[in-house]
Amino acid sequence: MLPSPAIAPDARERIAGLYRDHHLWLLNWLQRRQHFGDQASDVAQDTFVQVILRPQQLAGLRQPRAWLSSVARGLLIDRYRRQKLEAAYLQALAQLPEAEAPSAERQLMLLQTLMQIDALLDGLAPKVRMAFLLSRLEGLSYQDIAVRLGVSLSSVEKYMAKAIRHCYQLTLDS
Repeated sequence: MLPSPAIAPDARERIAGLYRDHHLWLLNWLQRRQHFGDQASDVAQDTFVQVILRPQQLAGLRQPRAWLSSVARGLLIDRYRRQKLEAAYLQALAQLPEAEAPSAERQLMLLQTLMQIDALLDGLAPKVRMAFLLSRLEGLSYQDIAVRLGVSLSSVEKYMAKAIRHCYQLTLDS
């Protein structure tokens, strides 16, 4: 359960008005963009949770539908990435011999860790992200990464430095 943020009465009223005036529109907007309408209501609710967590962004909001659709779009992208990651993880698990497969509890822990790593690397350029993953998960040398990505060794070194700085900064911010 999320902690209940302290929300000023005027912000509460703006949130209630935003929900009342735009929830149905957002739900319809999401249903038109998704092949599975059952998740549209979840994403709509998650969007308004984000509104509740960021009431300061409501002050002076001129285009509420544009803002709500932007928040919802980000949530859809996150869901899609998580689903892709989970599918890849489950596929890798299916290839393991049964004797080597982790327990259900361990599988869940590993999946949660993968999702945390994915979130941590969010925002990195694709090549920077890939270089980091090839180094850390596959144990490739920088030279091998350079060959795999079709870039110079110095580019890989820069990518790795950038990825490590990014991760370090995020841990400081937490």
